[in-house]
Amino acid sequence: MKRVIIIVLDAVGIGELPDASLYDDKGSDTLMHIKEQIPAFNLPNMQALGLGNIPGHNLFDPVPSPKGIYGKMKEHSKGKDTTTGHWEIAGVWLDKPFPTYPNGFDKDIIDLFCKETGCEILGNKVASGTVIINELGDEHVKTGKPIVYTSADSVFQIAAHEDVIPLERLYEMCKIARKITPVGRVIARPFTGTSGNYVRTSNRHDFSLEPTQTTLLDEVVKNRLYVSAVGKINDIFAGRSITQSVHTSSNAEGIEKTIEYIKTAPDGLIFTNLVDTDMLYGHRRDVKGFAAALEYFDRKLPEILTAMSDEDLLFITSDHGCDPTYKGTDHTREHALLLGYGKSIKPFNAGIRSTFADLGKSAASYLGIKAEINGEEFL
Repeated sequence: MKRVIIIVLDAVGIGELPDASLYDDKGSDTLMHIKEQIPAFNLPNMQALGLGNIPGHNLFDPVPSPKGIYGKMKEHSKGKDTTTGHWEIAGVWLDKPFPTYPNGFDKDIIDLFCKETGCEILGNKVASGTVIINELGDEHVKTGKPIVYTSADSVFQIAAHEDVIPLERLYEMCKIARKITPVGRVIARPFTGTSGNYVRTSNRHDFSLEPTQTTLLDEVVKNRLYVSAVGKINDIFAGRSITQSVHTSSNAEGIEKTIEYIKTAPDGLIFTNLVDTDMLYGHRRDVKGFAAALEYFDRKLPEILTAMSDEDLLFITSDHGCDPTYKGTDHTREHALLLGYGKSIKPFNAGIRSTFADLGKSAASYLGIKAEINGEEFL
């Protein structure tokens, strides 16, 4: 079998981009700042592929003979969010970032949302999801009003207790918000529990815009190959050109599902997002948790490589940074990681690519597809 496997380690940036100052992110460096704070932090299996050989500020030990492709990639699109990063990996460039709402959503958006849903809301501010459900959870349970909030990202988030607003109704509200807001993602954030002990559940669901250009996924399906999606990928691409998909509740589950697809999926693309590094550790500025999540992935990497066929090609990359040592809780404008491995591919230094889209273009080329997407192939 011949597949390309793309695993996105969400938020694992590898150094500021040249325009980072425009995003107030000058000096950010997710992976290296973690290494600075935790000197014992090592990723030996990724280092064997060439992690320590990537050019630029690099605190990981290089190896004399890397086993894989190694480098990093600049982001061509404007922005530093999940959707923008994943779309660019798949060959889509955005000329302007998705809108954000640092002061809460405009009155006309909220008024229209309330009219279309027939309910009043709580919140309408920038907030941490775990904080706001404990701040407004009691009032929500008492009144039945959904909690609407956003973040530094382009998101419209709706939190609701599953016993107060059933999942089906919550998802319906999200679909209404999707129609009336230009944000990158509308996110259902269900939770359970009691006063002082509210916890979010795994029934989160993202409602994204459809990609604005042809994607790698479109080209794969057009050529009668499979696209197998793990984690948030189906949501990020609004279900377009996805042959089969599975949602996951953790990186551990995402890794296992990826290995299952490597063992069973037909020829084509296996596309995985591992979100814990972003959601659980980057935004919460948990350096130790971030490091532990990456070390777990690194320990599982040999199992991934063993499952691959002789013709399979693996890419390990990222979609933006989220430096847990940096100020605030926002994503950071950084280079994306680029590691690759295939038994039929000679190891080499891919250098610093000018766009994430080079990965998607290279994936298409490896599958024998002349894809009409942005980027230049580097294999």
